[in-house]
Amino acid sequence: MNKMEQKIKVVIADDHFLFAQALEAILATDGRFETAGLAKNGREAVDMALSIEPDVVLMDISMPVLDGIQATRELRKRAPGTPVLMLTGSNAQADIDKARRAGAAGYVTKDRIASELIEAIMEAVKR
Repeated sequence: MNKMEQKIKVVIADDHFLFAQALEAILATDGRFETAGLAKNGREAVDMALSIEPDVVLMDISMPVLDGIQATRELRKRAPGTPVLMLTGSNAQADIDKARRAGAAGYVTKDRIASELIEAIMEAVKR
């Protein structure tokens, strides 16, 4: 299978299991994606991303153990080629700035997930 035929492997990191499942369901509607793992906190997200080597990580900004900002910083250091797309319920400029400084490839608010998620992932993977 050549690179164009391979599915885009996605790790979803969100401490709200039902929301993570909803993201997985959205991705399942598009044949280009494969959910490679579900993490319930930032530490799990980092460990999972390092072992699975996904094409992109969808990272909730607010999680226990290690929050999304800290997890993104750690991933950028340890796996700089893995883009992180930050997900949050907030559209506060301070949160957007924190996500960018941590090295997030993009930022999608949870109220816009249904309409923007696929496009945001494709943009993050192209970088």
